[in-house]
Amino acid sequence: MLTRPVKESIAAWIEADGIDPQSFSRTLKAWMSRGAPAGTPVHRLETGELTVAEFDALLAAELTTTDGRPVDPVGVLSRLFAGMRPDPEMFELVEELRELGVRVALLSNSWGNTYPRERIDGLFDPVVISGEVGLRKPQAPIYELTLTRLGVPAGSALFLDDAEPNVLGARAVGMRAHLHVDAPSTRAALAALVPGLRPTPNGAPV
Repeated sequence: MLTRPVKESIAAWIEADGIDPQSFSRTLKAWMSRGAPAGTPVHRLETGELTVAEFDALLAAELTTTDGRPVDPVGVLSRLFAGMRPDPEMFELVEELRELGVRVALLSNSWGNTYPRERIDGLFDPVVISGEVGLRKPQAPIYELTLTRLGVPAGSALFLDDAEPNVLGARAVGMRAHLHVDAPSTRAALAALVPGLRPTPNGAPV
């Protein structure tokens, strides 16, 4: 949610590496869909049970290219995420919420990503990364851990996520939850709940 949509980075990687899009979609569905069995490579990556290199090899083995070349397993995830960029509107929103006295936590399922800790550690209370705690969304324990570290009951927290299964997981533990589509709609949803929060970014026309 703090970055531009990951699908943009994935599309650029697929084109640059000549990946057959259907092979990637098929693999992602098998490893991430609601009906996927527990312990898929994605699940184990997110909880830190697989290293990035191990996951790269497993993913590359499932993919095909449009011209029949084997997929280079070295650095697959690095190339997949190479196009990810921060969303300045979302960072501004978090800063405004903090200025209004709202406590904000960051809860992320990590795919071995490198996080800008010098930026996020001072912005969020707390930062919970799946690979660091051995838990993952949408399982209940990681929401409960985050609520404990945040120091609020589930009914007093609003969870935001761009993946519907994670939103449903938050609701299952008693949190209110909003499906993030883009920064303007998320800001509007929060502005309806948080006194003093502007429905548009600072400096933008109302």
